[in-house]
Amino acid sequence: MIRIIDYGVGNIQAFMNMFKRLGVAANRAHSANDLQDATHLILPGVGAFDHAMEMFNKSGMRPALEELVLNKKVPILGICVGMQMLAESSDEGKLQGLNWIPGNVRSFSSNPKLASLPLPHMGWNDITIKLNEPLFKGFETSPRFYFLHSYYFTCENREHVAATAQYGFNFDCVISSENIYGIQCHPEKSHSSGAQLLKNFSEL
Repeated sequence: MIRIIDYGVGNIQAFMNMFKRLGVAANRAHSANDLQDATHLILPGVGAFDHAMEMFNKSGMRPALEELVLNKKVPILGICVGMQMLAESSDEGKLQGLNWIPGNVRSFSSNPKLASLPLPHMGWNDITIKLNEPLFKGFETSPRFYFLHSYYFTCENREHVAATAQYGFNFDCVISSENIYGIQCHPEKSHSSGAQLLKNFSEL
């Protein structure tokens, strides 16, 4: 059972609809008890980093999630701000992230290479696959995904970078470390590419 972590942040129903179309069993997790049958986990997120971390910490699910992910090695996919939460910290706020994949979240606005480009980075963009990950099974070399963000993850260890995208410069858009995955773009809005990635994740 895929459990989509419902801590008050993120479009949970969009993922429920996608997994239903794929014929994959998925349900919401509102509490630690809901996580007990999880074989896979989705950590969605939208909006501001600090708000997402605060809501997640208040949900009461963090200890159970850490046990599943860090000790039992249940696969987890962080999406958009959910990916950024995997980092140590973010330029967007003051709270600490989960620190599950070493790195920090930076603001596009602080990079001079983006001075002439609009923010947020919004719309369809190719990604360049860097690692032979099972997430990308059946994909072409540069599939297209839908993005909407003003901050981006920078991995401390380049071996954790599974894919990059280009917006003024190349930034890390898919990360992985053992059973922990993160994707900055929105698979639930990315039509066939998003569906394929979520299906691949469900089969890990």
